[in-house]
Amino acid sequence: MIEAVSCGGVVIHRGKVLLLYKNQNGRYMGWVMPKGTVEKGESFKQTALREVKEETGVSAKIVKYIGKTLYTFKGDSDIINKTVHWYLMTANSFYCKPQAEEFFVDAGYYKEYEAYHLLKFKDEKQIMKRAYAEYMEHIKRFNHRRI
Repeated sequence: MIEAVSCGGVVIHRGKVLLLYKNQNGRYMGWVMPKGTVEKGESFKQTALREVKEETGVSAKIVKYIGKTLYTFKGDSDIINKTVHWYLMTANSFYCKPQAEEFFVDAGYYKEYEAYHLLKFKDEKQIMKRAYAEYMEHIKRFNHRRI
């Protein structure tokens, strides 16, 4: 069994959540949030920001750590236990460009309920809901300070 660690971002701009659509060699892979493997010498925050930038073209800012998801899948030669650390992030525009090298064919920002229904994996749906609730609290605190 192999232990693997990835980091990703729940990126929100003006109340909409950034998602990627993956279609590998004509095979539907589903809608996901940007995430990827920690590289040697990187912190989890650095990995999350880098992966968001590489997979979507978005320069995001971290608001806070949201939590982790755990799942297991069969790799080429072994079972892989994957831990993904998630960060709530904000972007400053709706610009995004899916990374073709990773078989992402579409990217976009979606209303919370749309994103929830589009996301393929249950664990990503749950972490997105948690992040969105934190985002709404963050917005309330920010707007309260401006009054």
